[in-house]
Amino acid sequence: MLAIYKKELRAYFNSLIGWLFLAFFLAFVGVYVYLYNMMKGYSYIGYALSSINFVFILLVPMVTMRIMAEEKRQKTDQLLLTAPISVWKIVLGKYLAMVTLTGVGMLSICVYPLVLARFGVVNFGMSYMAIFGLFMVSCAYLAIGLFISSLTESQAFAAVMTFIVVLITCLADGIANLIPPTAKAAWITYSVLWVLISVWMWRVMKNATVALLVFAIGESILSVVYLLNGTLLEGTVKTVLGSLAILNVYGQTVGGVFELRMPVYYLSIAFVFCFLTYQNIRKRRYS
Repeated sequence: MLAIYKKELRAYFNSLIGWLFLAFFLAFVGVYVYLYNMMKGYSYIGYALSSINFVFILLVPMVTMRIMAEEKRQKTDQLLLTAPISVWKIVLGKYLAMVTLTGVGMLSICVYPLVLARFGVVNFGMSYMAIFGLFMVSCAYLAIGLFISSLTESQAFAAVMTFIVVLITCLADGIANLIPPTAKAAWITYSVLWVLISVWMWRVMKNATVALLVFAIGESILSVVYLLNGTLLEGTVKTVLGSLAILNVYGQTVGGVFELRMPVYYLSIAFVFCFLTYQNIRKRRYS
């Protein structure tokens, strides 16, 4: 695992990806710290950090798109699959390399509370709690991007799909408020989502028959529920989309409410998607 970790970390810093990630990340943080803390006089860095959540939409695909897809495109994944090393070590080596890259950026912004303390009173506990929470969010998003990258050999497709997934999690609450809580609206929304899922399955599995079958079964069940008892669908869209808004937990942390469920929640998401990546690689190894 250590060899894979070093290889991936070296690859980031021997190419533009790692440096561009750190440059853009620190630039965004610097701009918002200047606007909120220097211009407006806030001593709490959490206000600035809560406003840069959108940065993950752009930077997570940049970091994760090549981590597995490039291995599959160049067929170098065959060396990993046949190497005498467990699949878990492969997954963790690659994942921890991305986490380390992000951690370097997080350690860099730990300087800001110290700088702000020279101009006023700073609550260091809350400030570093906000930075830690942002790091936990990045751990969850990196695991999602790792899983998506393991599904394809196209870096562009991996980047686009990661971008879409992260974007949905950021906008989930706003989208939910725009959709009427009626059964018809829920039926249309779920139908569109099922079409997208079926297209994704077709793109990943390269099997149109399976994708069409999955779509037909899912759409049939959804239509039967809507026609027989549409009230079961009322208001469910807001609940489902609300559960996708994983930034809500971080919002509570920035508000000064630290609960153990915050790191547990984000680490659980990271574990689930690392496990899905493990299963995907393991299936390829033994197929």
